[in-house]
Amino acid sequence: MMTPLRFEELYQDQWSELEGFLDRLAGRATITIGGPHVTAARAAALYRRACEHLALARARSYPAYVVTRLERLTDEAHQRIYHHRELGFARLMRVASEEFPRTVRAHRWYVAAATALFLLPTVVVGLLVYFRPEMILSVVSSDTAAEFEQMYSPAASSIGRTREASTDWMMFGFYIRNNISVAFQCFAGGLFAGLGTVFFLAYNGAFSGALAGYLTERGLSGTFYAFIATHSAFELTAIVIAGTAGLRLGHTLLAPGRKHRRVALIDASRDTAVLLYGVTAMLVVAAAVEAFWSSASWLDPIAKYSVAAVCWCAVLGYFVFQGRRAG
Repeated sequence: MMTPLRFEELYQDQWSELEGFLDRLAGRATITIGGPHVTAARAAALYRRACEHLALARARSYPAYVVTRLERLTDEAHQRIYHHRELGFARLMRVASEEFPRTVRAHRWYVAAATALFLLPTVVVGLLVYFRPEMILSVVSSDTAAEFEQMYSPAASSIGRTREASTDWMMFGFYIRNNISVAFQCFAGGLFAGLGTVFFLAYNGAFSGALAGYLTERGLSGTFYAFIATHSAFELTAIVIAGTAGLRLGHTLLAPGRKHRRVALIDASRDTAVLLYGVTAMLVVAAAVEAFWSSASWLDPIAKYSVAAVCWCAVLGYFVFQGRRAG
């Protein structure tokens, strides 16, 4: 991991450049002929980078003077550069196009941990249930297992629909409620020193693996995987990101660094708030896709897999590349 000294050495020039710009705006320094000139676009780019650096410094518990400097710098820059509060569509666009993917990247180690906590139980339990189908009864009742077979039968008029829901719109509401409930558990579990988040990520992974292993062994893999392929790009990614926020909270409670635990928790909550905004939006998209696209039995599986490949590439590309601006 990068040391605090190396962190300062890498980004000191950018911070000083932004500080110089703010000093000139505030009248604390004069602009000399031939001196450095910072455009508004350049200043905005420096401000966004400083926000990323602040998130990293907090996440890695760098020395207090580094965090304090970045807090002061970003607060003043926000007031000077964005002297009116963004509302409505403009604010949503900035969160979606910049803040959300950058915050995810700033928490990459938590993302990796949350991914492992979800995927490992999925794979292990999935293989166990595939080779020993009777183990599904350790996860669900025999009636529920039979209902799963009916839900994902090729003969079903609408794949994945529960008996209580008669329309796709009812399923849309059901999926939103269910998905947001799971994501909230993964996030709020962080308040129990992260143990709740670990449990809910592992439990949901194990449940998903058990279902996949059982339906695969029953010969329903063609219907099941075509059903989950598309919306899982949004749903599973969102659940992992919710777990990321929960792990961040849990880590902050256990190791607040040089800050008082309450202050550190407040800062962590602010850092992860944008993650929850993004997770909510992704789960709404996932619910819509699941209710109106994934469940359509008349669609060719090849079409579903093709769209799924596009969605997975788009989601991964969004988090890797979106919000990276030169300047």
